[in-house]
Amino acid sequence: MEEHLLAQALLFAIEAFVFALLAFFLWIYYQGLGRQYVKLWMLSLLALSVSSVAISLQNYYYALPQTHIISVVLEVFEQVFRYLHLVLLLFGLYCAKTQRSLAGKELFWAASLALLLGGLATLLYAFEQHDVFNRFYLRVSLQTFVFGCSLLGASFYLLFSPKQHFSSKILMWLLFLMGARYLLFSFASIIAITEDWFGELSTMMVFIDFGANSILGFTMLIWMQGAERNAALVAMSQIQYLGKHDSLTGVLNREQVIEKLPLAMTMALEKNNKLCIFLLDIKHFKFINDTYGLKAGDYLLGEIAKRLNNSILLPQVVGRLSGDSFVFVLDIQRAHMLDMALDHLHELISRPYRYQDHEISISCSIGYCFFPEHGENAEELLQNANMALFEAESHNKPSVEFDESMQSQGRYYLLMEKEIRNALAADEFVLYFQPQLNLLTNRLEGVEALVRWQHPEKGLLTPDKFLPDIEKLGLNSELDGYVLNKACQTIGEWYERYHRRIVIAVNITAVEFQDPELVDKIQALLFEHNVPSSFLELEITENMVMTDINSAMGTIVTLQSMGIKVSIDDFGTGYSSLVYLRKLPIDKIKIDRSFITEVASNDSDLTIVKSMVELSHGLGKRVLAEGVETVEQLNLLRHIGCDAVQGYFIKKPLPEDEFVQYLKRR
Repeated sequence: MEEHLLAQALLFAIEAFVFALLAFFLWIYYQGLGRQYVKLWMLSLLALSVSSVAISLQNYYYALPQTHIISVVLEVFEQVFRYLHLVLLLFGLYCAKTQRSLAGKELFWAASLALLLGGLATLLYAFEQHDVFNRFYLRVSLQTFVFGCSLLGASFYLLFSPKQHFSSKILMWLLFLMGARYLLFSFASIIAITEDWFGELSTMMVFIDFGANSILGFTMLIWMQGAERNAALVAMSQIQYLGKHDSLTGVLNREQVIEKLPLAMTMALEKNNKLCIFLLDIKHFKFINDTYGLKAGDYLLGEIAKRLNNSILLPQVVGRLSGDSFVFVLDIQRAHMLDMALDHLHELISRPYRYQDHEISISCSIGYCFFPEHGENAEELLQNANMALFEAESHNKPSVEFDESMQSQGRYYLLMEKEIRNALAADEFVLYFQPQLNLLTNRLEGVEALVRWQHPEKGLLTPDKFLPDIEKLGLNSELDGYVLNKACQTIGEWYERYHRRIVIAVNITAVEFQDPELVDKIQALLFEHNVPSSFLELEITENMVMTDINSAMGTIVTLQSMGIKVSIDDFGTGYSSLVYLRKLPIDKIKIDRSFITEVASNDSDLTIVKSMVELSHGLGKRVLAEGVETVEQLNLLRHIGCDAVQGYFIKKPLPEDEFVQYLKRR
């Protein structure tokens, strides 16, 4: 008997090691994949390992009575961690099948249930010498019954779940067999506890469970291989689809439009018809985003694409070129069809849209040209239609046909785009730095980076001379990336040359802030220039944040987890309030200069600024005032508790060489 129990103690110790080893493999997978279900299964196997350790020690201390405190404690560990293993296994299975993550609150209550069930099963009748059967029913019969029902339920869940891969089928049958084993054993433990054969059955189940749980662990590893392979295949399919279609609307992207147009042109020539290329641009689409949120804007773009695709005119090509710009290509057989097509497109776009509880009405501008009159290839036709669209938008006309005279305006933008791109490549854009003064320490707190164009012919150009063209040409993202790179490069160079690191604040446009690759770009720049993340600050406008606060919060939290500071620029000029800012983990609020100009002479402005400072401090945000130009403004802002200031009174924006001299004097 003694040798038998010691042998079982050794077996359970081996079990504990095997399950811990499998958990270690899952932990390695979790480091690479980051899936929650992998983490839950890893913890499930760890719980099973702890439970096996407790059983091993129970067999080792076989001489102790069941009512001894050590026996009771070991039994509590065995019961609690066995139930915890079951809960984590099932939760992990649910997450793996649904591809969703469970909240910490849900996991907490599940762990609490395991603790309660295991504790009650052990502690009831724990110290009653003669309640052997009751203890057995609670600790063995109840546990195996719960396991049996749960595992059978999980197997049926897998049976009726869609998208079953090979490892899913293995796990389904394994859970079914294990569930049936536990359920039958539970019934046998109630009706045959005193039979001799039941003791032999219990001994045999130890080996069966060891094998089944080991297979379970390996099945988890196989599952991950299969799941990730399926995910890779799905991703490849999506990449192939997205390579030809716009990811938001599902219509053709620009590259595919250019590829499909020649075929439509050939067919039109064969039928001796004209091909009309319509470019549609939604009027005041930014207002839609600012008023209803970015999700509403995305919804509208998707609906517009559906309406164009399902048009009764049966278009040859429908695509989204960029932003809120769509192309609609139609085979025109008769002259009167043009007016009918234009009326149809305007009616199609202007028909009201329902988004949540809102009815949204929009309109569009249309520029169009014909093949073969206005161009012989896709690029030329799209370019000419775009010139007509620009004319329609500039003169507030609903529709404009391309005319040769428009080419001068088009040539201007073509030349400007080339000039701007060449300037970016030639490093002609330079950064000026405006110091920010900490009012508490009277020391330099950081600088704001402001971009200028050192034009080789026109001299130094301020932003108002080139930013409108950059915005019109859709080059905001390129300029933002350029400025971010220059700022990080400057931080690194200043440290190398002067052994000083200065926080540089960089303005980010809405286009760049909404870029899903923004975080990766910044990480790469910080690594490339060996810059600690705490010395980079991003400034975003409040309207940019408030259009989609949940998405913005996710981006801000990610940036701050990297150590990058985020501030709200030009605060007070948008439509939000400080109440919303309590939801945002921003570091600093920058009060717009329009409130500072007359703060020393206008009681209303003083009251507003003072309220901003007090409420911001109440929310744990620092406050910086922009546009400080007089000593009276500075003293007043210091008096009401403003944390920092910038403006011409402190220092005007300086080129790098002048700022370095200024820095040496600080």
